[in-house]
Amino acid sequence: MSESMQDTPKLNQVVEKKVLNSVTKKLTIYAPDIAVKAHAGQFVIFKVRQDSERIPLTLSSWDKEKGTISHIFQEVGYSTIELGKLHVDDKIMHIAGPLGNASEIENFGTAVVVCGGLGTAVAYPVAKALKEAGNKVISIVGARNKDLFILENEMKAVSSEIYFTTDDGSNGTKGFVSDVLKSLIAKKEKIDIVFAIGPPIMMSVIADLTRPHKIRTIASLNPIMVDGMGMCGACRVSIDGKTQFACVDGPEFDAHKVNFKELMLRLKSYCTEENNLSLAYQKPGENNCQCHGH
Repeated sequence: MSESMQDTPKLNQVVEKKVLNSVTKKLTIYAPDIAVKAHAGQFVIFKVRQDSERIPLTLSSWDKEKGTISHIFQEVGYSTIELGKLHVDDKIMHIAGPLGNASEIENFGTAVVVCGGLGTAVAYPVAKALKEAGNKVISIVGARNKDLFILENEMKAVSSEIYFTTDDGSNGTKGFVSDVLKSLIAKKEKIDIVFAIGPPIMMSVIADLTRPHKIRTIASLNPIMVDGMGMCGACRVSIDGKTQFACVDGPEFDAHKVNFKELMLRLKSYCTEENNLSLAYQKPGENNCQCHGH
């Protein structure tokens, strides 16, 4: 299901809206100044209305000629539900970006892109850029079940090899993305770098898997953010025992140096408040915590 705009758009106006599956939506927005400067790995911060909170979302695609940027998200908390209620022609009050450092893209040789759930929306531009740089791209894409996959055709188009996993075995291999990567390593597959993008627990497992083999591994972090410019300190993460800020020092870091345990605890800090606020939009008792989102 999709909506598309016909007339000439205005700045920050929604030009297309798509429902990708039961929990995931895609918004395409006219933001030419951001589109022309965007790179894989970067994000923007939305403020839908005057009284809305600021919400960071990673760019899933952009079109420099059309001047549009696209974001894929799940309605799991107050702000993403608010964003999901927008329709074509609606205008977002403020959009800041592109923010964060672009992904490190070069011809590494063989690059494995491991993504889970919504992380596929972030992984796609990274995999695309790696392919364009001449890499052999091996993609490992996971979801709870076959209905929750997104960007399947797009990921196939930018991958030399692609593997799908599901928790219930309804598509591809039954199991986790880490199982496929473990199998590739066991088969002595030449791997020069791994990009892990998804829930923190998944990225932590991938880091533990590649560390003994000294395979360089990059994790894309999405901690709590407020201003997105390094001033508030909300997005602090511990990298090799030192505090850094994901919004200006990241969002990508050496996965072997990330304190994932601390990151996951911090992501749970406001679950109670988030759930209480979301009751205005969701059915009572529904779990709206964004602890494992991306």
